[in-house]
Amino acid sequence: MLDTKARKLVEPLINKSARSLLNFGLSANQVTWLAFIIGLTTGFFIYLDHFLLAIILLWLSGFLDTVDGSMAREINEPTSWGTLIDITFDRVVELSFIIGLALRFPEIQFSLLLMCASIILSMTVFLTVGLLSEKEGIKSFYYQAGLMERSEGFILFTLMLLFWEGIFVITLFYAGAVLFTALQRMLEARKLLK
Repeated sequence: MLDTKARKLVEPLINKSARSLLNFGLSANQVTWLAFIIGLTTGFFIYLDHFLLAIILLWLSGFLDTVDGSMAREINEPTSWGTLIDITFDRVVELSFIIGLALRFPEIQFSLLLMCASIILSMTVFLTVGLLSEKEGIKSFYYQAGLMERSEGFILFTLMLLFWEGIFVITLFYAGAVLFTALQRMLEARKLLK
């Protein structure tokens, strides 16, 4: 929801950062890789109890992940390969974070398993609708908005580490919100895909 509704508020910062990185000589795919590598470290830092560092790196990774697409559009060179690695790397970063939580908090592995299952279901609907839809948006595929998008996921990831005493409840809420989003997307898809 925030990725869709609030993006216009941070768009000037994203575009300025995109132009700066392009002027620095970086390509969109290089920034995608940089965001991936930074995000991949979050699970390791969670395991080591460096929660604040994991949160900072998660958000830096997410910001760069937003900037890379703006870079590609700025020079009018969005590619299917860039879209593929972007979406794939997003999921791997999320998995790194979740695996770090599972190793650090083994007592909540059941709720983390529910989170993973809900993500798989929601992403299956999201990607399938994007593939089957003839509509296109700002991205190189049809972006189906929903209650839980990446920003909401990052907010809940952050809350899991800031308020780790309530992590079980937060992870269950996360799973429920993602399942709701999958249902929301299915209902929209039913109207869209005739």
